[in-house]
Amino acid sequence: MAASQASLLLQKQLRDLCKKPVDGFSAGLVDESDVFEWSVSIMGPPDTLYEGGFFNAIMSFPKNYPNSPPTIRFTSEMWHPNVYPDGKVCISILHPPGDDPNGYELATERWSPVHTVCDTSFFWLL
Repeated sequence: MAASQASLLLQKQLRDLCKKPVDGFSAGLVDESDVFEWSVSIMGPPDTLYEGGFFNAIMSFPKNYPNSPPTIRFTSEMWHPNVYPDGKVCISILHPPGDDPNGYELATERWSPVHTVCDTSFFWLL
């Protein structure tokens, strides 16, 4: 049941993103039969070190989305302090909800089920 609710929500968020695109960002399904894995492309924003760059990533959603955050992994070469050498993105908003067991982040900085794909702001890390 939860997976079907997550599936419906992701379908809606993808439709919404297609209707109202975010500048410099596009998304689609990796495989039309799997709404839980998206292929995303990000254009480097003007007036940044990434200007003129074109970066691809895979956004994977858990079956209990939106209760848990997606994971994002760049498939394009990327150097950024919030991107590991394997391409995985590490930013507070993509960490599981609740208190940080290490005490570095406030619970309000971490994932919350009210977030959507568009406001995860991972693409603004550039």
